[in-house]
Amino acid sequence: TMGEVGLLYMEVLRAQATVDAREANVKLLQELTSFVRSRRGGGMGTGLDTARAEAQFENERQHLALARSEVERFKLGLINALGIQFDIRLVLTDELKPSVPQMPVLQDALALAMQDRAEVKAAKQRIKTADLALRSTTDERLPSLVAQGDYGLIGNRMHNTADTYSMELMLSVPIFDGGQREGRISESRSLAQQELFKLAVVQNRVSLEVREALMTLESAAEQVEIAKRGLEAAASEQELARERFSVLSSSSNLELTNALFSLARSRDNAIDALYRLNAARINLARALGKMEEIS
Repeated sequence: TMGEVGLLYMEVLRAQATVDAREANVKLLQELTSFVRSRRGGGMGTGLDTARAEAQFENERQHLALARSEVERFKLGLINALGIQFDIRLVLTDELKPSVPQMPVLQDALALAMQDRAEVKAAKQRIKTADLALRSTTDERLPSLVAQGDYGLIGNRMHNTADTYSMELMLSVPIFDGGQREGRISESRSLAQQELFKLAVVQNRVSLEVREALMTLESAAEQVEIAKRGLEAAASEQELARERFSVLSSSSNLELTNALFSLARSRDNAIDALYRLNAARINLARALGKMEEIS
């Protein structure tokens, strides 16, 4: 449940970051549209430039409206997972983190997971219970020695009674019970073996989840760095295209429009990379059984 809530939380953060990026794109395209219109009014622009800028501006406005609705939709999913009332106004105070703490070594991560995962602990406890049941059934083969006795008074008057007591020592040697005992022993031994097999399955699944989480986290961290460099390059391209379009009166706004499109795509790539990185952090914490320690 904690892992599910954490991933839904990251979905809302990604949607909100997308809204912020769309708003920045709309602002840039609005400035471009106004500038193109002013150039056309001065005789330095064409109708095609204006139409191209307006089309991209309206397209980005549509993306912004869709992104805002996605934020509210993901918030509803998070509220449902939290089990609170839907009329509550939910405000998220965290943000997508651009980096992660030092990743654990694979062997250390596997050891932590085998020690802290609840399903591994439960499987080991079931093995102990099955072993106790097998030992108890097997011990029925052993002879048993029982001693008992009692002491009391006998008589019809309190001043005229006699002491009475009895003692006995019984030795029970199991010889033949129609094979019932051996059947219970075989059944208990089979159940103990099944629990061992179940533990192996659980450990294999935990090992797979830890390995996948570490691999995904490492890949996501690399993607964040790549997206960061791509965003810087796109921002530089946009600045150069804007300067060129402003200085050269005869130039078309096609280069600037393409640069803005590249910038918008780079922002989306950066947001997706950040989301994958933070989702990978949650998946690793869940795989290690350390959800309570994630921050």
